[in-house]
Amino acid sequence: MTATGANKTGNVETLTDAEKPKPAQSTAPGQPGAQPGPQPAAPAAGEEWSAEKQLQTLRKRVKEAEASLAFSNQQRINAEEKLHQQSFSMAGPARMHRRHWGLICSFIGLVLLPVAAVIFYLVVLAQDQFQSTTGFTVRSQESTSAATDLLGGLASFTGSSAASDSDILFEFIQSQEMIQAVNSQVDLRAHYSQHWPSDWAFSIWPDATQEELSWYWHRIIGISFDSGSGLIEVRAQAFDPETAQAITTAIVKESQIRINALNEQARSDALGYAQADLDEAVEEMKAAREALTQFRTRTRIVDPEADIQGRMGVMNNLQQQLATSLIEYDLLRGTVAAGDPRLKKAEQLIDVIRDRIDIERQTFTSTNTDTGAVGEDYPSLISEFERLTVDREYTEQAYRAALSGLALARDEAIRQSRYLATYIKPTRAQEAEYPQRLLLTGLAALFLLLIWSILSLIYYSIRDRS
Repeated sequence: MTATGANKTGNVETLTDAEKPKPAQSTAPGQPGAQPGPQPAAPAAGEEWSAEKQLQTLRKRVKEAEASLAFSNQQRINAEEKLHQQSFSMAGPARMHRRHWGLICSFIGLVLLPVAAVIFYLVVLAQDQFQSTTGFTVRSQESTSAATDLLGGLASFTGSSAASDSDILFEFIQSQEMIQAVNSQVDLRAHYSQHWPSDWAFSIWPDATQEELSWYWHRIIGISFDSGSGLIEVRAQAFDPETAQAITTAIVKESQIRINALNEQARSDALGYAQADLDEAVEEMKAAREALTQFRTRTRIVDPEADIQGRMGVMNNLQQQLATSLIEYDLLRGTVAAGDPRLKKAEQLIDVIRDRIDIERQTFTSTNTDTGAVGEDYPSLISEFERLTVDREYTEQAYRAALSGLALARDEAIRQSRYLATYIKPTRAQEAEYPQRLLLTGLAALFLLLIWSILSLIYYSIRDRS
């Protein structure tokens, strides 16, 4: 736009000083600023009409510019309003689609109908069940001290390599041997199949095998076992309180029989080993004594030590007699003549004593019985006798030790004998506690709702991706 047009704000620009009409100025002569020279002439009428026409043209252009600007502003405002309406327009009323009806039908089919079926079964078809509880533990006659209790408490944390009697009993209650023993006293198949097939969830089929009955046994029998204290609690469920109590009573009875069998086995093992040691010691002692008797019979010497002491006494006596005879001979030789008969007699006596001493000495090592020996040399006899004596003493000590071991094993077996201590006698229920209908219904509804939710999320996830 020219300088005479309108600006963007719609205001009219002011005319420059060159475009404005200049009024006629008259300066009197002699006033300041007056220039000498001739006076300008007055503007003509045509110039005034031209200036007025330009002014009208300018005004017209200003109005056109203002109108164009107002139209542009109006278009901009309309565009902004339209864009605002498109961005923040209110959603229309919701309508049911096929997927919504499918979701409702799936909820009814997967959640409501199964829950209704579960409620119907638990209320109408499921039979009431009664529970009997008993509790027992394995105790020993042996008194436990505080240190043993402390070590036992530490063993419960660190674990033990050998299984306790309570561990054995815990496994025995769950074994098929216990099931067969209880089944011989309480007909389990006949009792738990009486409501088959109406109450199929809590009953067993009549022709169930031993393995199937063992599987069902773990459903009707609950066992709580504390390995630290050894306490065992057994809960049995049945369709009547008498059968439930009979089952727990049979379990206690069979457990007591098993503990007694373990006692008897442990006692038999302990006493059997001790008795075997005693029998062996007795046989060895008999053999040692028999060998010593044969030695005495063969040598006709009861005690070689006593015999040799007697022979040494004889030797000592002969030595004394020889010494006395020599002294008498010396005295006699100094007082009588050389041919005196008394000297000859003294010499004979000395020779006899010396011969006897030689003979006695030969009996210690000679085997000739003609000289009074026993046919064997004394060192060998003494060595054999000492060996036989040591064998006899050893077997006698072994016999006394085995006899003491047998008595100790018998006392230990009595002291460590175990018994079943029942701290909860088999109870008899007065009202049915099972099946827990509210709990089972709540769990069924929860799991069905979770399954339905997962399937719905999977469906919508696949639908959004496709």
